[in-house]
Amino acid sequence: MNIFGVGLPEIAIIFVLGLLIFGPKKLPEIGRTLGKSLKSLQKASTEFQDELNKAVNEKDVNGNND
Repeated sequence: MNIFGVGLPEIAIIFVLGLLIFGPKKLPEIGRTLGKSLKSLQKASTEFQDELNKAVNEKDVNGNND
């Protein structure tokens, strides 16, 4: 298993460090917050890409190939 170049041993170490630093009660809350942040970032990125594609397609349709 390799997520973003980080293997299973590295993920385990990160999890243990997070558990030691934040404690077992805060860790799920931090995970949810991080997940929501990543989801909103992904949504914004997708919307930006869609707007770029729309602008490029409009330029091609109008024949403005400058």
